[in-house]
Parts: sequence; C-alpha cells; structure tokens
Amino acid sequence: MSPTRPPSLEQLRRYAIARSLFAPTTLPQAIRRLGFVQADPMRAPARAQDLILAWRVKDYRAGELESRYRRLAVEEDCFVNYGFLPREHLALMHPRTARKAWDRPTAARAAELLAHIEGAGPQHPAQVQARFDHGQVQGYWGGQSNAVTHLLDGMHYRGLLRVHRRDSGTRVYEAVQHPPQDDSPAARLARAHTLLDMVLKLYAPLPARSFGYLGTLLRYGAPHLQPEIRLALKQARQRHPHAEVDGQVWFWPDGEDPRSRRHRPHEALRLLAPFDPVVWDRHRFEQFWGWPYRFEAYTPAAKRKMGHYALPLLWGEEIPGWANLKIVGGRLQCETGFVGPRPRGAHFEAALDEALAHLSRFLGLGDESPREG
Repeated sequence: MSPTRPPSLEQLRRYAIARSLFAPTTLPQAIRRLGFVQADPMRAPARAQDLILAWRVKDYRAGELESRYRRLAVEEDCFVNYGFLPREHLALMHPRTARKAWDRPTAARAAELLAHIEGAGPQHPAQVQARFDHGQVQGYWGGQSNAVTHLLDGMHYRGLLRVHRRDSGTRVYEAVQHPPQDDSPAARLARAHTLLDMVLKLYAPLPARSFGYLGTLLRYGAPHLQPEIRLALKQARQRHPHAEVDGQVWFWPDGEDPRSRRHRPHEALRLLAPFDPVVWDRHRFEQFWGWPYRFEAYTPAAKRKMGHYALPLLWGEEIPGWANLKIVGGRLQCETGFVGPRPRGAHFEAALDEALAHLSRFLGLGDESPREG
C-alpha cells in the first residue's frame, strides 16, 4: 500500500499543514472533519479548544463551542485525551470498562447518585453535593476535592452520565444509556481499527513511532479494547498507506497522496494552540521544523525558555518562533520569541498584525489594533 515513489519530508510537512488547516467552515463541519478537538481548561488567553477552532471555523468566537454545545451533535468525552467529538463516535468506546473497577461501597454510591439524576434531570455538581455529601478525596493532580465531584467524573467516564451543558465552565450532567455492542472478537477488532483510523485522520501524516504512541493513548478512551488496538497497530502496514522517508516509516489515510501539488498551505500567519493537531506531536514537530517546541505551563517560571503558554507561529510552511498572548487593558498584547533572527521585512509584520487582529475579534476585543510588547 506504499507509493512507488515516496514523498519527501518537505512534501509531508506541506501535506500535514494543508490537510489540517482547511478552509474555514461551519462549526459542525469543522468538528466532523477533525473528528476530535482536544479540550483544556486553561485560558491563555482562550481555552485550547477555542484556539484550535479559531482558524478552522468562519467568524468563530471564543466560547462558542460551549454556548452552542446543546444544539450540536457532539459530546464531551475521552479519546486520546479529553475533548469534543461527533456523537456517533461514542459507540466505538461505550459501554466503556475502566481499567480500575470500583469497590462495592463506591459502586453503591454511584448507583445512588445515578438514580437521583435519572429522577431529577440534569444536575450541577453543587446540586448533587447539597443532597449527597461524601466528604473529600485526593484529587487527580494532588490536593483535595469533593468526593461527589470525583464520583461524577468517574460516572461520566464509565458512560453512566453525559455532559448536558456547562454553567460558567462547570459540567452539568444528565443520565445516559449507551446501546449494547457486539462483543465478538471480529467486532472488537473492527472498532479498534476504526479508532486508529480516527487517530490517523486527525494527526496524519504520522511517523511510526508517533502512530504507536497515539495508539497506546487510546487506553484512555477505550481501555477495554487494548488487546485489539495492539493487534490493529501490528496490522497497520497492511491497512494504511505508508513509506520510508529519511529513515522513518510514515503513515497517512487511505485515498490521500502527500505528494499532490494541491497541498499548498495558506501564506497567512497563524498562532497555534499547544494541542493543535499540526503541532501536537512533538517528535514530528522537530522532524518538520528542526527545533524542539515545549509546552511550559507547568514548568517553574524561572526554567521556562518559551513562556507560560507559547503558541507556535505558523507562517506559510515555516514556524520561525512562538508568541505568548495576554489581555491588558482590554487589548491583546503579544510577546514573541524566535529560534533564530526575527523574520525581516514588512511581509512578516503585516502577517503578524493580521493574525493578532483576527484573534482580537475572536476574543471579542473589538477592532482596536493589538500591540506587541
């Protein structure tokens, strides 16, 4: 299934940009085309899911995904990470069996909460907490959290609840039932293949190392299908187009050709979120652009080299550096950094100004010109 003439690394890079940063479309079409939009609660100056959609949805505004969520055929759920995906994809991962089973007291408390939500309808965690106070537990990232909130998260993960909406960023849950699935070996393997197809569709082209790593991350969305996913990864060369380029085997979706001259990235400048599909794979990033990008939000400030939430600057096919954004006095402020010398000339400055103006509108800051500090 590999081409007779392999693509060059430059063709793979051009293909990666062009296929992911497609012409802006509607919000439902963009989510369907991506297949998954990773979420993150940090605002710098907007959440990751909004920054990802800002360049792919026409006239998109920060927070629009959350405000329109109930009217869209999408779900908040787990895939390789937590995020948003088309509703029909849930059948590939549910009913989900967690890797760690609840003990009997926890299962009993979950059944009690589920019965309450089934009867009362959509519930904010504070409403559930007011009725069932189970004390405190250790949170996922250390510290203490409400046991009820922790249990609601676990129930959502196991498919007992779904996110009905968000109130000021907090998930409001409702009960849900997922239809039973064919659990035969052939059906399970077919689901594993489809999940890997989704991974490849979102992040292609992928070097074999990255494809395997992303496959292992599906233990988050489909822990009960891990044996089938491992088998599907072993069968990847029989199912997916691939070629060896510069000593690495690369994969891409069937029916696409990385060598096509149609893959022409737009010459505009775009500031990409750390979890954007174009830059998500740090190994691929370094192969394409020759320098290591790092997400340093959790790095001590004194040890940061790029900044708290550095956004790679994609200018045409090149990523010469990064930017950190913040809102100061109602205006967007930008601090840039570069791997080498700052690109010279009016063309780059105009492209950066246009990108910052686009993000100002996206953030609802009006038409006042952003400033670089």
